Amino acid sequence: MSPFERPRIAALDVVRGFALCGVLLANVQPIAAAGAPPVAPPQDGISWHGLLVDQRFYPIFSVLFGIGFALLLRSAGERAARPRLVLLRRLLALLAIGLAHHFLLWQGDILAVYAVAGLVVLLPSTWLPAKAVAWLAAAFLLAALALGGGPFAVVPGLFLLGAALTRYGVIDRIEDSARLPALIGLTCAALAVPVGALQAQQVQPGLTMPLGGLLIAGAYICLLLILLRTPLRPVLQAVFAPLGRMALTNYLTATVLVLAVAPVMDGPPHAWPTVAVLAITGGILLVQWCWSVLWLRRFRQGPLEWVWRWATWARRPALAA
Repeated sequence: MSPFERPRIAALDVVRGFALCGVLLANVQPIAAAGAPPVAPPQDGISWHGLLVDQRFYPIFSVLFGIGFALLLRSAGERAARPRLVLLRRLLALLAIGLAHHFLLWQGDILAVYAVAGLVVLLPSTWLPAKAVAWLAAAFLLAALALGGGPFAVVPGLFLLGAALTRYGVIDRIEDSARLPALIGLTCAALAVPVGALQAQQVQPGLTMPLGGLLIAGAYICLLLILLRTPLRPVLQAVFAPLGRMALTNYLTATVLVLAVAPVMDGPPHAWPTVAVLAITGGILLVQWCWSVLWLRRFRQGPLEWVWRWATWARRPALAA
């Protein structure tokens, strides 16, 4: 095996691809409205979009980022003399990509936020025992919810949660049983009902919005893990894994595609009907799925993933499959 690669965990690719779809659905209107004055949310309730989409998918990506970071630490520890230097280069490269995306295309970029949070929280956590990382994850999440620090305040805690799950071996056994995902998923779904009701009534939105996001995200992840143990597994892998394997490329190109479509739409983005938003999202995802499938038939990873890996290892990895 190349020193730049590790065995892929199929479930993570599926979950990542699913999250990518949700992130695009949440971001279509904000991206299209880039540079426009923000529109105040309605005060008389909340839509299905607010209950099932907004702030429901980036938490999944945040946990996956922490998982990927911990897996890379394991790989780098086996193959590099200075594994944390590999991690540092990875985060700095992501910061450069995120800043370019932010200044050139869309100011709602989250990659730079991830890079900074990784430098401040994830990288230092590699010197801590797994138990301390787990406790810090819980403390960061509780503090973020209690203080209502904004939509991305939970990111550091979710990073640490993903890292802790990996270091305790949970990710290595992620597909061993459906019982634990079922129990966690049902708990998240049950708790999401009263939290969603409070969110719809605009009760403590600084708490109920991110808490609802965490609960729904947890339910989504668990549902996918359960479905992957059914006859639907080949379908889920065919639909979501190609998108997930090229998540960075697809995340960034989605911005370009949304900005290209926006000028031909009628009215301001916040007034677009749900059907239009779903059509734009579906069309972009279909294009991205097609090019992901075709690209991965010939190459090991997406083009931007390859560049990112090159920067991570400071050596040019093989691209052809």
